[in-house]
Amino acid sequence: MAAPHPAGSPPTTTAELRRRVLAAWADSPARFREDANAEEDLVRGGYRDRLLVELAQNAADAAARSGQPGRLRLELTGDRLRAANTGAPLDDAGVQALATLRASAKRGPVDPGSAESAAAPGAGPGAGEGPVGGTVGRFGVGFAAVLAVSDEPAVVSRGRSVRFSAADTRAAVAAVGALAGELAARDGAVPVLRLPFDTTGTPPEGFATEVLLPLLPGAVDVVRAALAQLDPALLLALPALARVDVVLDGHTRTVTAAPDGATVRLTDDDRTTTWQVLRRSGELPAGLLADRPVEERCRRDWTLTWALPLDDEGHPRPLTGAQVLHAPTHGDEPLSLPVRLVAPFPLGPDRRRVLPGPVTDALVQEAAAAFADLVTALSPDPALLRLVPPVGLAAGELDAALCRAVLDRLTRSAWLPAADPEEPALLPARAVALDDATGPRVAALTGVLPGLLPHDWSRRPDAPVLRALGVRRAGLADVVEAVRGVRRPPAWWAGLFASLEHADRDELAALPVPLADGRTAQRPAGVLLADDGLPVARLAALGLPIAEPAATAGAARRVLERLGARPAIAAAVLEDPAVRAAVEDSLDRADEVDAPGPWQDGPDPEELAATVLALVAAAGTPAGALPWLAELALPDADGGWAPAGELVLPGSPLEGVLEPGALGRLDPRFAAGRDGDALRAVGVLDGFALVRADDPEELDVDRVGEWVDACLDRLPAGTPPGWPPVVAVRDLELVADWDRALPLLAALPAQVRDDVRIGDTLVPGYLRWWLRTSPVLGGRCPDRLRHPDAHSLQGLYEPAEASPAVLDLLAPARSVADLLADPDGAEELLTRLGDPRRTVQPDVLRTVYRALAEALHGLEVSPPARVRVDVDRVVPDAVVLDAPWLQPLVDQPLVPAGGAPGPVADLLDLPLASETVQARVTSRPARVVPWADVPGASLAAARLGLRELPGQVAVHTRLTVTGGVEVGWWPGDADGPDATDGTPAALGRALAWRHGRWPSRQTLAEAFAAPDAAGALAAEDAVD
Repeated sequence: MAAPHPAGSPPTTTAELRRRVLAAWADSPARFREDANAEEDLVRGGYRDRLLVELAQNAADAAARSGQPGRLRLELTGDRLRAANTGAPLDDAGVQALATLRASAKRGPVDPGSAESAAAPGAGPGAGEGPVGGTVGRFGVGFAAVLAVSDEPAVVSRGRSVRFSAADTRAAVAAVGALAGELAARDGAVPVLRLPFDTTGTPPEGFATEVLLPLLPGAVDVVRAALAQLDPALLLALPALARVDVVLDGHTRTVTAAPDGATVRLTDDDRTTTWQVLRRSGELPAGLLADRPVEERCRRDWTLTWALPLDDEGHPRPLTGAQVLHAPTHGDEPLSLPVRLVAPFPLGPDRRRVLPGPVTDALVQEAAAAFADLVTALSPDPALLRLVPPVGLAAGELDAALCRAVLDRLTRSAWLPAADPEEPALLPARAVALDDATGPRVAALTGVLPGLLPHDWSRRPDAPVLRALGVRRAGLADVVEAVRGVRRPPAWWAGLFASLEHADRDELAALPVPLADGRTAQRPAGVLLADDGLPVARLAALGLPIAEPAATAGAARRVLERLGARPAIAAAVLEDPAVRAAVEDSLDRADEVDAPGPWQDGPDPEELAATVLALVAAAGTPAGALPWLAELALPDADGGWAPAGELVLPGSPLEGVLEPGALGRLDPRFAAGRDGDALRAVGVLDGFALVRADDPEELDVDRVGEWVDACLDRLPAGTPPGWPPVVAVRDLELVADWDRALPLLAALPAQVRDDVRIGDTLVPGYLRWWLRTSPVLGGRCPDRLRHPDAHSLQGLYEPAEASPAVLDLLAPARSVADLLADPDGAEELLTRLGDPRRTVQPDVLRTVYRALAEALHGLEVSPPARVRVDVDRVVPDAVVLDAPWLQPLVDQPLVPAGGAPGPVADLLDLPLASETVQARVTSRPARVVPWADVPGASLAAARLGLRELPGQVAVHTRLTVTGGVEVGWWPGDADGPDATDGTPAALGRALAWRHGRWPSRQTLAEAFAAPDAAGALAAEDAVD
């Protein structure tokens, strides 16, 4: 063993280092145990997840010592991990550091045989422990993390190269007699990193150093996963490291960090993220480290980093999910702040949790101050509120202390933006958050409420955060109080009112409103809102509380109306209760005098009528909008007075279609020069009058009861009617000239002409029903006619002759379905089908009886005397075919049943074929074969959706049944074979009936008719 170096001088060879360590162990086996236990704790501590971070940290330290941006290349080749880095190469001090527990080249060498080295086992060298500006971290795991995956690590460098070996260390220890017992007691386990050995090798081109790690069994998958999951944000904690290349399975993943002022752009292959980064450095007072190990007392420098991701627009994007402290190796210390923190808090023996104490307390305060600086340096954005520590249960002791300190700093910092751009940033205690804030609302109150925050900083979900900061909240009551006595232009008031559109009405009951005459109303209730055409000055002279028009523009008007203000428009005045009372009482008051003249205690009746008509004209009130106006007394042509709703306008179209004298006639003298729309609005008739009701029983119109019964007949049984509001036409029974009346009715609004929906059922509206069931088309009822385009009903119904608009109103039947919708129409159709004078379209005849049976099911219907068996043939007696094989045996006419023979037979009171014919097969089969063996059976099976046809079929040379009648097929019982004469048509019918696919008989017959063409036919089947 080489002679030792003089005291205080570092050994320069690995042999000398080994000699001194072995000598120290031989002198004190306890030191051997301590070193061995320290490494064993590291291996057991599960530090595999820190390996890449520690390698990156060492690369960053090497780069910092060289003064050049660092680069690290991590490559997994087979079962070997290679980590090459640029920067300062390994030197003698570095070799000593690698072999010295709790010592590092970053703070100067420590004699590995000294009491300090031997008595202070712990993390290995290269733990990321170093001074600010070159290295980062303080109390990490370091190079010793490699032991979690390898017991043969090596470091080759352009300076020095060294390796470590569990096997070689074990052999060296075994040669020391004093350690034989310790080695046996530990089953050969030794501290690998204490004895260095020389090695040779050259790092890759462009790199200064490479760490070579032959991986232990089971470590390859762990390392592979760690490489695949390498977090690019690691570079934020290692400013000296600019690039990391991860080579895995032939693919190189490149992660780079590009500082740009206070931000760092991280690029991970083609994905780039931007982070706002704030770093702080300093030196801890020596007194704080008095009770810390000598290694820590010698290194009082600290550096911490806060990093916050930004979005593409540069706005903060707080991290989501649980956070942990980084140093830069992530530990198990949980944090709730949504920002990454890298800080050298002192760690416990497990290197994962932070130790409480004065050092931790000091770093908490420094971190909180830096956090506040980070927040204040960012552009104002509501996302910053998510950085405020949550109020509630902390994630841990350190998190609780850090959140308290950060919250304290933020409450004492002016960083909240004011809504008023002229105001500087606000201290939270001087800020005001508006409840239910909106942009317009905050804009209107800016300058009125000092310290008001922007609307997006006052959102209700952020209320707990603002409360924790001490921000005062202002509700609507505060807003109302703040604007009392404020002198602002009308446009400002309009903006304020508009911003309160969706606010709570009760809280705004005392909101002041500026009036047109310069006064201020103390509440919106009772204020009148001027219309554009209203003479505001005249009304104001009456002392009416008319709001300043410019203060009620746009949405402001809606808000004030919701708060009780009334529109000061002709329509509002017209609807005043006093006006309505005068109108409703006008006829009684007019009858008190013998002739038109002044009333004893009110206005002249004609003056009242003129005034109301003027208000109606100004309001543009449509006809029927105010039904009570029809009670206004107007002079009639006979010199008396009558309600407006019972007078016809002279010369109107309606006057020419009614029976003479059916209704009164407005005095032509009074009508001259009056606004025609106003006369119609008060109910004077120039067309048919409309009446409205929520229930049909409230309608006073002709035959309303019959219409209600007809509607109820259409509802499904047991369905309670739920009537919508109903609009009906009055005076239809008074029409004398239908040719002129129908176009007038066809021009009425759609809601009058269209059908009515009761629940899910559509029924004819009153007007349509009344006209369809009345002789209004040349003396005939439209429900007994068809639409001219209804070709399917030709021969059964005569066409209705009228204009398209009138036809649309009357809606004569266009199809059988239209007729079946009404039970009366269905019965009429059944009768006409039995009329020999009429004909039927072939396509209609095929299904009409089935449709009638369905439509009239459950109703008492007398069967017709005659039934139709062909398009132009009716008979008194017929049979309904229910079994198709019986057709050759039936000697009576057959009624087309449309696939529903039973219901059709019940409707027509006719027998079924199976009830009139009894027969059985009398011939013997020539052969009985499985269906599957019949040529063409495979295609037939496919068309039925079967893999193979089941059962058997009996083939007869000549198939006969009772009476010697020859037939083509006859069905067998459930288990017996079907009988056929072997023809494709018979086979197709028998098979279709057997499988309940009667409509498919022709396609099945085709399969049997052309078995040699099965492939081509199958190809056709596949065509969509």
